[in-house]
Amino acid sequence: QLVYPYDFRLTEKEKTSICYLSFPDSYSGGLGDTQFSFRLRQSGGQRTTHYEDDGEYNREAPLTLQRESAHYFGYVYFRQVKDSSMKRGYFQKSLVLVSRLPYVNLFQSLLQLIAPEYFDKLEPCLEAVCNEIDQWPPPVPGQTLNLPVMGVVIQVRIPSRVDKPGSSPVKQFNQENLLPAPLVLPSIHELDLFRCFQPVLIHVQMLWELMLLGEPIVVMAPSPTVSSEMVLALTSCLAPLRYCCDYRPYFTIHDSEFKEYTTRTQAPPNIVVGVTNPFFIKTLQHWPHILRVGELRMSGDLPKQVKVKKLAKLKTLDTKPGIYTSYKTFLHKDKTLIKRLLKGIQRKRPSEVQSALLRRHLLELTQSFIIPLEHYIASLMPLQRAITPWKNPPQIRPFRQEDFMKTLEHAGPQLTCVLKGDWLGLYRRFFKSPNFDGWYRQRHKEMTQKLEALHLEAICEANIVAWMKDKSEVEIVDLVLKLREKLVRARCQHLPVKEETLQRVGLYIETIIGSLPEDLQTVLHHH
Repeated sequence: QLVYPYDFRLTEKEKTSICYLSFPDSYSGGLGDTQFSFRLRQSGGQRTTHYEDDGEYNREAPLTLQRESAHYFGYVYFRQVKDSSMKRGYFQKSLVLVSRLPYVNLFQSLLQLIAPEYFDKLEPCLEAVCNEIDQWPPPVPGQTLNLPVMGVVIQVRIPSRVDKPGSSPVKQFNQENLLPAPLVLPSIHELDLFRCFQPVLIHVQMLWELMLLGEPIVVMAPSPTVSSEMVLALTSCLAPLRYCCDYRPYFTIHDSEFKEYTTRTQAPPNIVVGVTNPFFIKTLQHWPHILRVGELRMSGDLPKQVKVKKLAKLKTLDTKPGIYTSYKTFLHKDKTLIKRLLKGIQRKRPSEVQSALLRRHLLELTQSFIIPLEHYIASLMPLQRAITPWKNPPQIRPFRQEDFMKTLEHAGPQLTCVLKGDWLGLYRRFFKSPNFDGWYRQRHKEMTQKLEALHLEAICEANIVAWMKDKSEVEIVDLVLKLREKLVRARCQHLPVKEETLQRVGLYIETIIGSLPEDLQTVLHHH
């Protein structure tokens, strides 16, 4: 019906997809308001974003909170109420916020403020809200922002890559006597994991392994809310490791990728997909892992835990909740986590305390797995003394899986993790997953940039005049061009180099040019 701001360009295909994804696609008799999220593949090529600082934000934000380049997130507020004046007897409408940022808590909190007002006052309300949002500062990692909207100030901290993993968000910041008192969001994106994982607490480790390996998973849920929360909870459980596969918190049969996912001619893609339409039980029953969950209810005792069942049992339409898979975990079950959570339930600990326990457990698991990989990849970096000013820096040595496996005997996960099991098998399988590929590329890129930076520093400390003594003009001109190229690259890629180093290299270039005959000087100054 309405897109605001008006100049926001969406292709027809995207509009259609957004429309289908903004409504529950299975009959729900539930009246009232519901909120859920979706993620949508952008169609029709790259569009320039309004954000010129994209690179800067993405360099400083945690990998898991980077701005998406090829996908949009949709945050939905859906209202369904009886209304006899409507043809169907119901008022049904959704307000959707579309963003490239995965700030689920911020955007859903924002919708809770805007949507009820919008359903009442329509377009003028959106115009007023957008004018306020236009004044918001850009999200700078590490900063706490006060975001005024509709007479409320939302206060939230943007996480940064340098935050210590697992540290609790900084407790309340300078209140600056804000009146009215701000609406403080403890986290911009973290879900209540304990609530999301309620029916699968005893299987958290199995789900962690499936996510780590990038296995294809279907989440079948009774509503888009449950489906999107479960999918987002799953993708977040590898932090600080980035989940590099595709995921769809909510997916309908109208989706343009429907054929791609339901085809039986090739293996299912590496993706976690959340669905609510029972029709998917039939079309996706060839997928290797299907998690069927019921409505989430917070009750005083440990919620009923689903069982692991054989995929063959999935045939019926009234499929019982369960994890339908033949997957055998590599690691043995950790009983201590469940005991702790049970104790928390008995003592009526608040959900956020339980969530923190769960998140800490998953973080420690991920770190135990990743630390040996980090140690090994760091050992592939050339020695500092091998970096000399007048030669190209040495290459990073290749990652050899077998060499890595040999390091595990002395420096494996057993140093930080009590869990027994087939860690080697888990690593071997991980090497075949998009998550390993994504992790390795990111690290390799960082190391290459570090090498470039060290090389610039070596040049800076060299005695350039002594080097020039016995060199021909051709060699000297060649050096000038190479140094210039290095400077440009350092600035474009924002290499981790001190500003003074870059300035000194700039001065060097001027000095060298100054020592050349005038005709060459003119050419180089214009080059």
